[in-house]
Amino acid sequence: MRHATPRLLLLSLAVTLALPACKRDAAPAAGADAAPAATVAAFSLDESKLPPFNQFQVGDIDDSRNACTDFAGYTNAKFLATHPIPGDRTSWGAFEMLAERSTAVQQQLAEQAASSGADGATKLVGDFWATGMDEAKVNAQGIEPLADELAAIDALADSVGIVAWLQHSAAKGQGFLVGVGAMPDFKDSSMNIAATGQGGLGLPDTTYYTDDRHVGIRDEYVKHVAKVLELSGVPATDAATQARDVMAFETRLAKVSKSRAEFSRNVELYYNPMSVADADALTPAFSWTKFFESQGIAQPKTFSVSVPDYFREVDAMLSDVPVEQWKGYLRFHVVDGASPYLSDAFAQQNYAFYGKVLSGQQEIKPRWKRVLDSINGNVGEAMGQLYVQVAFPPESKAKMETLIGNLSDALKVRIEHLEWMSPETKAKALEKWATFDARVGYPDKWRDWSGLSTGRDSYLDNVRAATEFNYRWDLSKIGQPVDKSEWGMTPQTVNASYNPLSNQLTFPAAILQPPFFDPNASDELNYGGIGAVIGHEMTHGYDDQGAKFGPGGNMENWWTDADAAGFKSRTGKLVDQFNAYTTADGRHLNGEHTLGENIADLGGLATAYDAMKKATEGTPDPMTDGLSRDQRFFLNWATVWRRNFTPEELSKRLVTDEHALAEFRAIGAPSNLPAFAAAFNCKSGDAMVRDGDRQVVIW
Repeated sequence: MRHATPRLLLLSLAVTLALPACKRDAAPAAGADAAPAATVAAFSLDESKLPPFNQFQVGDIDDSRNACTDFAGYTNAKFLATHPIPGDRTSWGAFEMLAERSTAVQQQLAEQAASSGADGATKLVGDFWATGMDEAKVNAQGIEPLADELAAIDALADSVGIVAWLQHSAAKGQGFLVGVGAMPDFKDSSMNIAATGQGGLGLPDTTYYTDDRHVGIRDEYVKHVAKVLELSGVPATDAATQARDVMAFETRLAKVSKSRAEFSRNVELYYNPMSVADADALTPAFSWTKFFESQGIAQPKTFSVSVPDYFREVDAMLSDVPVEQWKGYLRFHVVDGASPYLSDAFAQQNYAFYGKVLSGQQEIKPRWKRVLDSINGNVGEAMGQLYVQVAFPPESKAKMETLIGNLSDALKVRIEHLEWMSPETKAKALEKWATFDARVGYPDKWRDWSGLSTGRDSYLDNVRAATEFNYRWDLSKIGQPVDKSEWGMTPQTVNASYNPLSNQLTFPAAILQPPFFDPNASDELNYGGIGAVIGHEMTHGYDDQGAKFGPGGNMENWWTDADAAGFKSRTGKLVDQFNAYTTADGRHLNGEHTLGENIADLGGLATAYDAMKKATEGTPDPMTDGLSRDQRFFLNWATVWRRNFTPEELSKRLVTDEHALAEFRAIGAPSNLPAFAAAFNCKSGDAMVRDGDRQVVIW
C-alpha cells in the first residue's frame, strides 16, 4: 500500500511470489540482446547443492481419506503433516519449494557474478551481492547513509516546504505518498499515459486501520513506528508521540482510500483521466503542473488520477496537519523503507513487525536470501539474464509452445459450444481468443541497463541508484507507444500472468519445472499442472474483470445485455460456492474478492482436461501405480495447491489476497467438473460433486 505510483495491471496465478527457480543444463538464451557469450561463459551450476523438486508421488495419497469428500486432504494431508513451515517463511508448499530451489541457483550465480569482473548485467548483480553481503560495512555505516535526507526533513518549516520535499522525493523514485508512472491508456491500450494512485499506508490494506479485528495489529504497528524513529535518533518520549501521530495520519488516509477487495473487482478504479488543470483544482495546495515539471515530464493533456478522494485528503492535510506531524510521518517512512538495507538493528526491527507480527515468520531470512530479494526487486531482469543461461533447457520452451497451442485449441472449442452465449458476443470472444499473445521463458529482448551506475562502496547507494533509474525508465514511457516486448515478470519468477491491456500471457522460466511442468513427464501430469496454469491465464481474459477489455486490449463493452446478465448469474454461483468455504477456525472465504481467480481456475482446469483428452486420444490408459490417467491429472492439480500457512499469514491473505486459500483452490474447480466425479467414482451428494443447480459452468 505504500507507493502511490500505479502498478501494472496483471492477473496472476499466485500473488506475493516473485522468487526464483531452476532447472538443468541449458543453452544460452536467444534474442538480439541476449547476454554475450564472454559474459556467461564463466557461469556454472552445482546441482548437488540444490534442494529436490516437489513432485506428485503416489505415496503422498492418504488412503484413510475419501477423494470424493476430502480431495485436498486425500492428496496433500500426509505431505503437509511432514513438511512444516521453515522458520524464515510464512507459508510452505509447492510454490515455495520450487522458489527455494531457484533461490539456491541464484545464490550460485550471484557469487560468481561478484567475482567475475564482467560488466553489463553481471556487474549489476555482482555489485548488489558484494555490497549487500558486506555485513560489517553495512553495520558500520548505521544510519549515516540517510543523514542528508533526514536533515532535509528536519528543516521543513511549512506546507510549501513539504510539497517541495514530496516533489524531490518522487523524483528519486521514492514517491510513497504522491507519485506518478506510466500506464497503458484503457481507451487506447497501444499508448502509455501518465497515471497516479493512492498510497501512503504502512499496513497491508485499508481495513487494517478500520476493522476491529485488527486492533492488535494497529497497536503493534504504533510500537514499530516508535522503535524505528528511536533507531533513527528520535528520543523515546518524542518517538512514542510521533508514532501515535503517524497512525492517526495514515488512518485518515485509509478512510478515503479503496481496499484491495474494491480494486480487485472494479478495474475501472484504475482509470480516471483528467486534465492537469482539473487536477490542480482538485488539490489547490499541491500543484500538479509544478509536480510534472519537478519530475522532468512534459505536461500531459490528461493523466489518470485513481481515487481522487485520496488526493483531495492529502491536499487538505497539507493545510490542517501540523508541520511537526508531517515531519514525523516522513521521517518514519524514509527510515522504514530503507531499513532492509541498513544495519542489523534496522533490518531486525523491519523483520520483527512485517515478518513476525504481520505474517508469523519465526526467524529473519538469512542475509544472502535478503540480498537476493533486493537484487530481484531492483535489477531482477539482470539476474534473469544470467538465470536462463543455466536453468532453462530449450526443450522446455518447445514443449510449452505445443502445450499452449493445444490449450488454445481446446478453449476455442469450449467457447464455440457455449449454450448460454449469443452468437454476437461469442464472435467477439473468439476475436479476442485469436489475439492471445503467449510469451515463454524469457524476453526476446533484454532490458538495457545503460546509465545505471553501481559500485562496491554502499549497499543502500546501489538500491537508491536502481530505484531512481527504474523510475526514470518508467517515466520515459509516458506518451510513447506501449512496448509489448516488455515483461511484467522476471524469468526467475515462480508465477504466471495475464495482462488484459495487451492480451498477453506470460510464463516465466522458473515456473516451468515440477510439479507444474517437466518435458519428460507424462501428459496427464503436465496438463494437470502447467496445462491448467495456461488455461487459467487464458481464462483471465474472460473473468469478471478481463471480460471488460476487448480484443485490442481497450476497455470496452463487447457483451449483449442478455449475455452480461447470464454471465453475472453464473459467476454469482461461484461467489456463493467460495463464500460457503470456511477455514479450520470458522472464518469464511470472500467469494467476491477472489472471483476472478476462481473463474480462471475453473475455466483453466476444464480447458486443460479437454486438451489432455484430445492429446491422448486413441492411446491406451497406462494406469500408472494403479491410478488412471484422469485421476493423475486431478491429483497433480491438487499437488500444485499443497500449502501450509502460519496463522498470521493466513489471516492476512483472507483480507488482502484476491486468490482463495490453496486448499480451496485444490477442490473448488474440480468439484464442478463431471470428469472428476467419474474419475474417482463419486456420487451425487458427495462434497466433491456439485451437480444440478449447484454446478458452476462458465467458460
